[in-house]
Amino acid sequence: MDFKSLANEYQTPLYVYDFDYMKAQFDELKEAFRGRKSIIAYAVKANSNLSVVKHFAKMGSGADCVSIGEVRRALLAGIAPYKIIFSGVGKTDDEIREAIEKDILYINLESEAELGRVELVAKELGKQARISIRVNPNIDPKTHPYISTGLHDNKFGVDLNSAKRMYIKAKNSENLDPVGIHFHIGSQLTELDPIRESAEIVADLVRSLQALDIELKFFDIGGGLGVKYKDEETIKPYDYAQAILGTLTAMDMTILCEPGRFLTANAGYFLTKVLYEKQNGEKKFVVVDGAMNDLLRPSLYNAYHGIEAITDNTEDEREVDIVGPVCESGDFFAKDYKLPPLNHNDLLVVKSAGAYGFGMGSNYNTRGRSAEVAIEDGKARLIRRRESFEDLIALEQEFLEN
Repeated sequence: MDFKSLANEYQTPLYVYDFDYMKAQFDELKEAFRGRKSIIAYAVKANSNLSVVKHFAKMGSGADCVSIGEVRRALLAGIAPYKIIFSGVGKTDDEIREAIEKDILYINLESEAELGRVELVAKELGKQARISIRVNPNIDPKTHPYISTGLHDNKFGVDLNSAKRMYIKAKNSENLDPVGIHFHIGSQLTELDPIRESAEIVADLVRSLQALDIELKFFDIGGGLGVKYKDEETIKPYDYAQAILGTLTAMDMTILCEPGRFLTANAGYFLTKVLYEKQNGEKKFVVVDGAMNDLLRPSLYNAYHGIEAITDNTEDEREVDIVGPVCESGDFFAKDYKLPPLNHNDLLVVKSAGAYGFGMGSNYNTRGRSAEVAIEDGKARLIRRRESFEDLIALEQEFLEN
């Protein structure tokens, strides 16, 4: 990929996405579940650019959404309502109402209180709401604590006993139709055993519900498949699928899988130009035009991203901190990272930036967010223009006092 030409044409900071890589990842995961009824529902929060979502829609993908805004994005991008799931801990009545009216596949419930709200809204509409319940299997996913979601210490899902009560109540309700069961123990999962253990626990719950004449159609395994940022040992999609399927003996349910990071992370690159170098005592800094408002993961999680320098300098590498212009000491992309000496306008390519990059961006320090570019079949096209100052003040300017 000619990053230098892309940076010259579209300027920096810049996000670049390899759409062909995304398709290859999607196809590999779909193939892993071949022979079994399944829906791959792209987790829109990973990268919600409309062109990205449309790219997956054209492959037949569904959508896992965690806000009504994401549901709207999925529909606008061409994903069929019957392939859309609406998850998330805190849905408002208005969001629930819209989801029911849009007739999506199901609403994923995270608490007994939420079940009551969905039932009430559905009754007001004179409709029956299709629902799934997110079960918290209390399994340690062995990932970063900020992205762990399957323990009782986490805010997500309900315990097994609560889930059973909720299913019984839903079955007896005129306004609820329990069609699925869901679990998702965390993101960036690199070990198979926690996934298998969780699937076994949830599958046993399904069997106990069948004994109560509650027949569910969808076994929603969430997402979370880890990717390689540095030297992680990742799970092969085939092994992942076999671990899940092995727990569903004699159960005729449609598998629903919600990948996000797996599809987009390593398809994405963040390009940023060097402004200058500086030194404070023994500490060396490379100051670039990108910042934590563009790519937050290093500041938020201390996450590692591989970084490549595009420079004519062939001198020996030394350890530097790569930092941006934002007025925070937490504004960095890497610390003690080995790079050669760099000159003004040399280019840095931050890798694995296709998931939770642009979507977690902000306008902090009144900085416009980056442009986004797609590469498909060797051709580049703009899929989001760079924000201007006028964009940033558009919702405020009319309220200025004379």
